[in-house]
Parts: sequence; C-alpha cells; structure tokens
Amino acid sequence: QVQLVESGGGLVQPGGSLRLSCIASGFTFNAYAMNWYRQVPGKERELVAGITSSSSSTTYADSVKGRFTVSRDNAKNTLYLQMNSLKPEDTAAYYCNARGRRFTTKGLTSTDYWGQGTQVTVSS
Repeated sequence: QVQLVESGGGLVQPGGSLRLSCIASGFTFNAYAMNWYRQVPGKERELVAGITSSSSSTTYADSVKGRFTVSRDNAKNTLYLQMNSLKPEDTAAYYCNARGRRFTTKGLTSTDYWGQGTQVTVSS
C-alpha cells in the first residue's frame, strides 16, 4: 500500500532552521511530482513548495521564496524541505503530497497521496 511518512518537525526559534523529510513507498516515486503543503487549524491547506518528478522544476509560495528549498532523491524515494530563516507565520502542520497526472482520451486525471503531517512551531 502507498505510504508517505514525514519527519523533522519540531519547535524552533524565529530565524532558525529545520529540514523536513518524507519517505515514500508503495508507488513509483520517480513518476510523481511531489509537494509540501501546510495547514493551520481553521484555515485551508496551502501549497508551500513543489518539485517535478525529475527535479527539472520547482515552485514555491511567495511567502517562502528565498527561505525554503525543496529537493528529492529518487534513489532513496525521499522528498525534502529545507526551511531557513523561519518565522512565526510558518507555524503549521506540514504535509507531504504525491501527485500523479495522466492524459487519456477522456481528459486529464490526477492521483493524490498524502502523509499524516509533521508539526512545525516557530516561537520564542
């Protein structure tokens, strides 16, 4: 079965750094784009960063550009998020997402898998 397991969250002071990891299994990792989302209670889940299957392209939310770096190691089936210069506004549960897309004669179809999340708290 498909599994995505996040780790690396914790409590950190403003200006500090954390590295999140997501270990994937049960599907063809190198055929899926991978993303990090985050969510705070009462608010909608938002995309933080994404990376294509071959690491040819990345995308970031404006709020984290220049501070966060997403990467992947397909040989290890692992996704990473390096977070630097952390701010209190970065406090959230962070979720690993795998997204597969395919085109058929009927149109575009997407398949999504989600991890259970890891908590990041930025506070002094």
